[in-house]
Amino acid sequence: MKPFRSVPRAIAFASLLSIASASQAATLPLGGEALESHITTKVLSVDAASYQVTLEGQNGKPVTVQLSEHARNLHNLKVGDQVDLYVTRAVAYSLDKDVGGVPKVSQEVGTIRQAGDNPNPGGQAFRQVKVISTINKIDLKNHEVTLLPPEGPVKVVKVEDPGLQARMKNLKVGQKVEAVYTEVLTIETSR
Repeated sequence: MKPFRSVPRAIAFASLLSIASASQAATLPLGGEALESHITTKVLSVDAASYQVTLEGQNGKPVTVQLSEHARNLHNLKVGDQVDLYVTRAVAYSLDKDVGGVPKVSQEVGTIRQAGDNPNPGGQAFRQVKVISTINKIDLKNHEVTLLPPEGPVKVVKVEDPGLQARMKNLKVGQKVEAVYTEVLTIETSR
């Protein structure tokens, strides 16, 4: 594993680990999962003045990506360079043991850049969304909890851990569940 890629994994899995450690406090972990995707493509054109890069998309169709002024070393990116995109997605659910509160959504975004001594453009960006939902239904037989978020359709969470399944009998309709969705995008370039 490359050290550069360990940072997004650490961010994505930190939300899962924080839920596990929160079981000592006023929350109870319900479950979580993580997925990682990898795409390799190549640079078709670079317009450094407007911060635009065109990459080879699916089926060879060009895809233009608008970058921000934070894109450093863009002048080093050349046509034909290989671009590796890694996307890590994680979700963790925890129960607020207190009944009550208001369902809500909050979001945090950020960027992490490669070290300055690396001449190849690249970096990382993350987005973390926290959604507080209300327990709408508890299915002990199937180990499922139905959540009603502040907006959108209901979400059914399957509780996989046998220890947590045993504690489901203590859940109450009306309790709040916090879902933390984390997405991390890592971009690496090479010749």
